[in-house]
Amino acid sequence: MDTTQERSEAQDLPYNVFAKACPSRGTLEHVTGRWGALALGALHEHGSLRFNELRRRIDGVSEKMLSQTLHALERDGLVHREAQPTNPPRVDYELTTLGREVAERLIGLIHFVEGRMDDVLTARERYDATRGAR
Repeated sequence: MDTTQERSEAQDLPYNVFAKACPSRGTLEHVTGRWGALALGALHEHGSLRFNELRRRIDGVSEKMLSQTLHALERDGLVHREAQPTNPPRVDYELTTLGREVAERLIGLIHFVEGRMDDVLTARERYDATRGAR
C-alpha cells in the first residue's frame, strides 16, 4: 500500500489521535508513556505477574505510579486484573488479547531502540560536543 492510500484510509477512521479531544490520544499516552510501555513489555515477557513482581521488574517505578498505570491500562482494556480471595489478597495482572496486540508492536519498537543505542549514544556525544563548544 502506498503512502497516499494509507493517508486516505487513515482519514476515513472515526478517530484521530492528532485531534485534541480524541479519546485515542489518552490511550496512546497510556501505552507510550514510560511506565505504560514498561508494564506492557514486562507482562508480554512474563505472562501473568503479581503487583510486586511487576514492580520489581520495572526498576524505578513507585508503587503509586505503577498502580495508576495499571488502572489506566485496565480501563483501556489492555490489562486484566484478577484478585484472588485469599488472605492476604493475591492480585495478578496479565495482558488481554488487545493488550497482547499492542505489546507485540511495542516490543518491536523496544528491540529496535535497544539495538540502535550505539548510534543514539554517538549522536548524543556529537550533539553535546557541539553545544558545549559554544
